[in-house]
Amino acid sequence: MKLTVIGPGRWGSFIAFYLKERGHDVLLYGRNGSAAFSRLRATRQNDLLTFPEDMRFSSDLQQALAFSDIILISIASQNLRGLLEHFGSAAKGKTLVLCMKGLEVSTGMRLSQVVDDVLGSTVQCAIWVGPGHVEEFSRGIPNCMVIDAQDNALKHRLVALFSSDLIRFYYGEDLIGNEIGAASKNVIGIAAGMLDGFGVSSLKGALMSRGTREIARLIKAMGGRELSAYGLAHLGDYEATVFSPHSHNRRFGEAFIKKEPYDALAEGYYTVKALCALGESYGVDLPICRTVYTVLYEGTEPKTALNALFTRSIKEEFYQ
Repeated sequence: MKLTVIGPGRWGSFIAFYLKERGHDVLLYGRNGSAAFSRLRATRQNDLLTFPEDMRFSSDLQQALAFSDIILISIASQNLRGLLEHFGSAAKGKTLVLCMKGLEVSTGMRLSQVVDDVLGSTVQCAIWVGPGHVEEFSRGIPNCMVIDAQDNALKHRLVALFSSDLIRFYYGEDLIGNEIGAASKNVIGIAAGMLDGFGVSSLKGALMSRGTREIARLIKAMGGRELSAYGLAHLGDYEATVFSPHSHNRRFGEAFIKKEPYDALAEGYYTVKALCALGESYGVDLPICRTVYTVLYEGTEPKTALNALFTRSIKEEFYQ
């Protein structure tokens, strides 16, 4: 069937390529003036993929919206509201699939809440989250991911459309937990990178166990299922975020400690601000998130902050 993908970055381009390989008629949208999209459109190639000749490209947003009833979006999370505000009446009746992980910093909203805030009941919304890197998928290395939505029929329809031997999709059962879990794993990834930067990667075991418990408490306080923190969207994504050389967030954390430049998008940098605000709002202590925040935004000396984090009481951490 016809599918539109908005966002020609690393992940969005792969999604378009993957869905085209699944036999769908796919249009990939990118902004006018984007040098990367212009190169992709002209050469039908990026660093990892070569797109077929019948792959569709467009920089006309209204054309992209009109092309399909299912719109997959993969852009920086802080740009979602601005994009949706340009949809106008063309969004009516569409299904939006958010293939992105983050929280809106200015409001603390989950991304599905941003969709509802801007477009309301004129659209259906689902999320596509979980572990996986383009570098590995493009080499044929499989993984498992999650589709979640409030509407069960929509979840089943999307899983049927998107599933393959390369990506096996599971049905999500907790939209709150899966969105918070997916967004917050990027913050844990930054913390992991900081440990790598100091050469103490052995502490990642403690980081993983404590990080999952921390986020589970927040999910529960927000009305989600506590155990969702232990599913694919959060703990299940740690291998791809906490250890992988391809993880932008882990690499950003390491580069920060080593005082090296790093230009790629690390969503956790923005997400940690929203998470700390949510923790205060819901009365949940988030020591890892708070540590990352103070280092990135308040100039706290990183080694001092991390040492304080890992000398917290085990009882205080696990049995609250």
